[in-house]
Amino acid sequence: MNILLIGSGGREHAFAWKLTQSKLCDKLFIAPGNAGTALCGTNLPIAVNDFELLSAACITNKVDMVLVGPEEPLVKGIYDHFQNSPATKHIAVIGPSKEASQLEGSKAFAKAFMQRHNIPTAAYGEFTTENYNEGVDYIKNHSLPIVLKADGLAAGKGVLICQHTIEALSEFELMLRQSKFGDAGKKVVVEEFLKGIELSVFVLTDGQNYVLLPEAKDYKRVGEGDTGLNTGGMGAVSPLPFVNSAFLQKVKETIIEPTIAGLKKDKLEYRGFIFFGLMNDDGDPKVIEYNCRMGDPETEVVIPRIKNDLVELLTATAQQQLNKVVIETDSRCAAAVVAVSGGYPGDYKSEVAIEGLADEVLENSLIFQSGTKQLGNDIVTNGGRVLVVTSFGDTISEAAEQSNYMMEQLYFEDMYFRSDIGYEFP
Repeated sequence: MNILLIGSGGREHAFAWKLTQSKLCDKLFIAPGNAGTALCGTNLPIAVNDFELLSAACITNKVDMVLVGPEEPLVKGIYDHFQNSPATKHIAVIGPSKEASQLEGSKAFAKAFMQRHNIPTAAYGEFTTENYNEGVDYIKNHSLPIVLKADGLAAGKGVLICQHTIEALSEFELMLRQSKFGDAGKKVVVEEFLKGIELSVFVLTDGQNYVLLPEAKDYKRVGEGDTGLNTGGMGAVSPLPFVNSAFLQKVKETIIEPTIAGLKKDKLEYRGFIFFGLMNDDGDPKVIEYNCRMGDPETEVVIPRIKNDLVELLTATAQQQLNKVVIETDSRCAAAVVAVSGGYPGDYKSEVAIEGLADEVLENSLIFQSGTKQLGNDIVTNGGRVLVVTSFGDTISEAAEQSNYMMEQLYFEDMYFRSDIGYEFP
């Protein structure tokens, strides 16, 4: 079959790498893609939210399946756009409907969904300018630290953990009265701070059944030892030593299965990945957030550990036959390290030449490109997060050590990466 993959990051390069290993994949198109995805298929210069051009490209290229990487086209309704047109209705779109995507697109929608279906999560309140004073009272009477979340998509910047009441009140005012996060912050969710270890759990669901994928942990802070500003992700590891069968059973029974049942009960059309951002609170899992797609850089450790044919998995998803699928997982540990442009997540230079990509890659290592593009004969930087090296090892530290070694063989001006990914795991 012919497949269109939407997106341009390291997640999409990892997907493209995996999709092209399938005997079922005839032609792969990526929109807009990057210099790495161009090694796997044909890049199309189409923006992820240009549904008309994406539809036209699917018709022209006789595409049978669309895999959506990033969240924005899902939240804006790409699934519905394809379903509602007679010319594209036959194309399988892997990703939830616009309404179901509100699980990620609206924090308030997600919290109400969890409350309605008795899924464990932090206690919360939601506020707008209309009940602003109630929000002020809620914050004043709340224990610390306290979490403020912009309701909508805010490019990963809309979550604030406040240590002091005065700080929380100030941020609350900035969000609601001074539009700190624009339309995304027109509604603010205020919730209790959950203590414990964060992790990411992933499933693929056809709306009736689901399969559990390998779990992961990502590293958001730019600095070593989890210091500094939040980023889109500086690295990830999988599996996690503390995730045993007893913990996973709790996750399935109290979170995953009620979520799938809730989607059915609420008649939310969902065929695709669900990303559960969880907190392990002394052995009890609680949901921090839902994402309606795979994470980045978690994809770069999860997808390489899956032994199954990805096209077969996605076809079973589209045909609601995931009950016939058994996930096979590589037992080795995987560690992904991300190289970023100097200055990221602040200002940084683009179109800086990258060296070392053509050199030999060690066995048990993979290089995924993220913020890159072809410029003449050179591959150059084209974003904050530029490259991802994933390596396998018998332990997380062994895998991370090899990723760090491989990263040192690559170079671009002002390149930076964290050398301590997986530092808390032996």
